[in-house]
Amino acid sequence: MTELRIRAEAVDDHAAIAQVVEAAFGSPAESALVDGIRASTNFIPELALVAEIDGRVVGHVIISYVALHEGDSVRWITSLSPLAVAPEYQGRGIGSALVRAVTAGADDRGEPLVVLEGAPGYYGRFGFEHSVRYGITIDLPSWAPPEAAQVMRLGAYDPAIRGRVVYPPAFSDVIQH
Repeated sequence: MTELRIRAEAVDDHAAIAQVVEAAFGSPAESALVDGIRASTNFIPELALVAEIDGRVVGHVIISYVALHEGDSVRWITSLSPLAVAPEYQGRGIGSALVRAVTAGADDRGEPLVVLEGAPGYYGRFGFEHSVRYGITIDLPSWAPPEAAQVMRLGAYDPAIRGRVVYPPAFSDVIQH
């Protein structure tokens, strides 16, 4: 494999990102999610990254804000979704490089944590843990195991941060409960 480059996405990358995301998920819903996040106030431009090989976008990851509700209070926390690697490049460590880079970027920004819905066996290697043990719940689709609700505690983590994750409207087409 030629050298992998991880960098912030640019407007010129949007079409290539859509192709990668759609191919990785086999559906246009997740690329529509990326567009919806970009168009929202939840978007964090510096936490939207691409993986590039020989000038070709082969992977993408985005962290954006989601609401965390606890009683009457709401705070904004970061969520990793989606992560995509072009099918022909999967299994080469590109997704891992993207996850490490984007969570390091969230940590550098002083974010306390990152939540996600994903495979515990995959995300556990990066430090993601079952979120329930930290008082954070995520309503998962019926087909997902409870352990798919995960959190990575970052340097600014505060154990008082607790509650139920509520996704913004951009997620409505990909979250099916």
